[in-house]
Amino acid sequence: MIPWVQLDSAKTGDGAQELRLKRRGSEFSIMLGTNELMNSRLSGSEEALARLSCQRISGQRVSGQRISGHRQPRILIGGLGMGFTLRAALAELGKDASVTVAELVPAVVAWARGPMAEVFGGCLDDPRVTIQETDVGQSIRSGPAAWDAILLDVDNGPEGIVHKGNDALYSLAGLGAARSALKPGGVLAVWSQGPDTGFTRRLKQAGFAVEEVNTRANGKRGARHVIWIATNSPRS
Repeated sequence: MIPWVQLDSAKTGDGAQELRLKRRGSEFSIMLGTNELMNSRLSGSEEALARLSCQRISGQRVSGQRISGHRQPRILIGGLGMGFTLRAALAELGKDASVTVAELVPAVVAWARGPMAEVFGGCLDDPRVTIQETDVGQSIRSGPAAWDAILLDVDNGPEGIVHKGNDALYSLAGLGAARSALKPGGVLAVWSQGPDTGFTRRLKQAGFAVEEVNTRANGKRGARHVIWIATNSPRS
């Protein structure tokens, strides 16, 4: 068996832990201690995060119902990772869309342009894409009604293990900020390693209409993950 080789390492956003980029043949892995955060062979649930979100703002039929489309959609993605969500969003969106990716760890962006360039397939050079090396929370708070969709693939989901500052994104206050940052009918989509009934409850308390979708890490196989699709309902 081909052994894993560590290519690089970087501190997390709070400097408390270390991310490690590893390669085995054509396979890449990003590790936090003994936890594998992502693997280049497992992209299904991250792609579903983008696909489900874009369907709901593009005017496609969802569950048999026609959804009102958003013109010139602006998408914010929290977390670059291995680019699975970004590439899937670009495949779904038209030429009039714009996608901003907020990534807190500069080394992850460097890995995307360097050793993992083949995984990203040039998507960072798409004219619709802007990369911001910042906390996605800052991008969310940059202005009201700024985004048609906000996609959060940050940490392990609402129960973070990488950077404790991420917890603020999933608090009631953080969800309120996300709702304010969305246009009417906009979508907040959140990826998680597993279910979290408390988070579902907080989304509803924040005023979202919530759908919880179970998906797989690799098509019909692999670990079970959860995606919340939370729609910014009109305020009463």
